[in-house]
Amino acid sequence: MVNRFTSVSTALTLKVVGIICILSFFVDFFILLLPFQPTDRVWQINLATALVDRGIVPLVGLGLLFAGYWFDNANAESDHPQGIDLRLPALIISSILGLMFLLIFPLHLNNVNQAKAQTLNRITQEADQAENQLNTRLTQLQAQLNTDQGKAQLEQLRNQTKAQFSELLKDEQRYKQALESPQIPANIKELLKKAKTDPQALEKAIQQQTDVKTLQAQQLSQVRQRRDEALQQARDTAWKSGLRIGISSLLLSIGYIIIGWTGLRNRGAVQGGKPRATAR
Repeated sequence: MVNRFTSVSTALTLKVVGIICILSFFVDFFILLLPFQPTDRVWQINLATALVDRGIVPLVGLGLLFAGYWFDNANAESDHPQGIDLRLPALIISSILGLMFLLIFPLHLNNVNQAKAQTLNRITQEADQAENQLNTRLTQLQAQLNTDQGKAQLEQLRNQTKAQFSELLKDEQRYKQALESPQIPANIKELLKKAKTDPQALEKAIQQQTDVKTLQAQQLSQVRQRRDEALQQARDTAWKSGLRIGISSLLLSIGYIIIGWTGLRNRGAVQGGKPRATAR
């Protein structure tokens, strides 16, 4: 008696947990559809990602549900389980989910590729715009420096910078403190070391740092480096998303289709093989 009660309780628990897993997935599914924006590619990508991430939940629910019916059949005196038989609806749901995840696989890859192309195009356009703005500013700066007033201001700036560095190099204590200070950039520390042994290195560095063409080359290099990093990050993100969601969706579709179609076929074979009652 106790063993039968335990079996019935175990079967009921498995069925209840399985049903809750399946229903919770569909609750999440309908919530994820809101707000409904089927023409928005980003919405489609986010929906596919969320569904695939939750796709294992109803698969576990189906396993628990059928395990519960297996307990019923193994311990029941009759071949017919007690209560409502949910196996047929579960098999139909499994088949539908299998088709859904099978369709998600190519659709998600296509959406990710198109979104990647748009992102790469946007990054390139923004980088080109930044380069044009930089060239415009530096051209205006060069025009200002070509005037007598601009040349005088530039020469004054160079002399002030040189004087500050020279004073620092002459004071041994301040020089060591500067090399040990974490607030001073590494390139300035390297310049101080070179200037300590070669005074001409300081003069050359100041000339380069105040030269418009050198400044333009440095800033253009920074803009292009940031562009290349952003392009590479966009490619990596798209590649990882497409690979993870695509493979996961394909595996889920295989699992659901095997459960659904095999179960429906076996169920049809069993029902078709039952002898018909002869009329009296």
